[in-house]
Amino acid sequence: MADFKLFGGTSPKHIDKDDSVAVIGLGRFGQALALELMAAGAEVLAVEENGEIVQQFNGLVTHVVRADATNEESMRELGINDFSRVVVCVGTDIESSILITSMLVKFGVTRIWAKAVSDAHGTILDQLGIRNVIHPEQAMGRRVAHMVRGDMLDYIEIADGYSVIKTRPHRAMAGRSFSEICSDDPHGVRVAAFQRDGGEWEYPTDSTVFHDDDVLIITGPTKAAERFAGEG
Repeated sequence: MADFKLFGGTSPKHIDKDDSVAVIGLGRFGQALALELMAAGAEVLAVEENGEIVQQFNGLVTHVVRADATNEESMRELGINDFSRVVVCVGTDIESSILITSMLVKFGVTRIWAKAVSDAHGTILDQLGIRNVIHPEQAMGRRVAHMVRGDMLDYIEIADGYSVIKTRPHRAMAGRSFSEICSDDPHGVRVAAFQRDGGEWEYPTDSTVFHDDDVLIITGPTKAAERFAGEG
């Protein structure tokens, strides 16, 4: 018989699967993910084996369950096989991560994200057919490295060699309109949005003139974006 303890009201099988996510593993990464999903309005079923963590998360997500996620019977009883979106946040126990992910593939879950803690771990997940393998430590390391190289407030690489950065206007933009900047742009980047005095984000118009203390969202090739930020 399946062995788990449920917190959070009715059975997880009553969750609207079209707008819900199952999060397996409530380590630091899993906790942050589950809370952010809840803040975004999704229903979350969290599965964790550590009873103390489960108690802490009772009431913070739609449902939290104390269970061994490698137990197929328990996962079927919880209805994990009916979810279309599942994130495997188990990292330190690589064997469990692989067993859980393999089970989800067997269940036919259509969208699986899985955390990898090493290149070898990621390779195995790739071989299982997981298209969304997450390397959080590596990704954060790369992100900080790019921020250190330029005067960036934030940095996200959205594809190989192409990035979105948050930065300040550089000196050459002072007193010039957006249309002038676009017609004489040596960087190969574009201003996607700007924020002034902590207000709402706005799209620039041809007549927009940027202030020194504005915050910009820049898109473009990574090296070009770094050069742009470096001139701030």
